Amino acid sequence: MKTIPPFPAPTRRRLEKTARAAVRAAYAPYSKFPVGSAVLAGSGKIYSGCNVENASYGLCNCAERTAVFSAVAAGEREIKAVVVYTPTPLPNAPCGACRQVIHEFGPLAAVIGICDSAERIETTHDRLQPVAFGPRNLRQRRTAGAR
Repeated sequence: MKTIPPFPAPTRRRLEKTARAAVRAAYAPYSKFPVGSAVLAGSGKIYSGCNVENASYGLCNCAERTAVFSAVAAGEREIKAVVVYTPTPLPNAPCGACRQVIHEFGPLAAVIGICDSAERIETTHDRLQPVAFGPRNLRQRRTAGAR
């Protein structure tokens, strides 16, 4: 079984604390399912995010994407770890859209799901989405004769 990439215990605790704090800002009046997230960027900085819902449901944004987008807006281009916190008895993993965004910046990133119990998810992104579409797919050259 693949283990998550190593990073110092104090960093892990900060990530988890940041994700738990981020949930307080969640705007989830429709789903009633608040989520907080924290990402560890390549620079070592931690960025937080929460889910933000909208009456036009398709315009909602998940906590993980909010955190990744905050990191990218600050100039980051690499994600080393993502923590997802839900105030539930069981942990949750990122949804498919979030997995795709995480892949763009952290195809080998650690992914940790935490909740209000001792249960947790600890894996790597490539285990959650083993055959992901990403930047390398767009760099492929067309085969000879293809139109």
